[in-house]
Amino acid sequence: MYDPNNIFAKILRGEIPAFKVYEDEHTLAFMDVMPQSEGHTLVIPRTQARNFFDIDADALARLIKSTQHVAKAVRAAFNPDGMRIIQFNEPAAGQTVFHIHFHIVPCYEGRELKGHSRDMADKVMLAQHAERVRKALEASR
Repeated sequence: MYDPNNIFAKILRGEIPAFKVYEDEHTLAFMDVMPQSEGHTLVIPRTQARNFFDIDADALARLIKSTQHVAKAVRAAFNPDGMRIIQFNEPAAGQTVFHIHFHIVPCYEGRELKGHSRDMADKVMLAQHAERVRKALEASR
C-alpha cells in the first residue's frame, strides 16, 4: 500500500524542504540528503506509486524521461567517470522510501560510494550541488 505520509509525498506537498533541481507537472528532482557521491540526485513522480510495479505505465514513461534529462545535467555538472541509475523495490531490494524514485549516482574513479541512507550531507554543499545541476539544465536548453 502507498503511504501518503512518506517523506517524498511530504516534499511534494511542500511540508518538507528539498534542494530542488528540476520540476515539471509530472516529476520532481532534488538532491539526495544522504548522498552516496557528489551529485547524487533523486527523481520522483508527482503521482502516488509505491514502486515500479504500482506506477501507471504512462507515468513511468514520464518519470524515465525526466530521469534521463536530469542525469544528463548531473553528468555535465559533475563530470563523473560513470553513472549509476538505480531504482529499488521493497525493503529486501534496498527501498527505504516507499514512493517510486530513481537515484542518479555519479561514480568517480578511485572513490568508493558511501552507503545508501547513511550520513546526512552538509546543507550548504547540497545547495551548491543543486545550483550546479540547475545551471547545467539551463545550459542544455
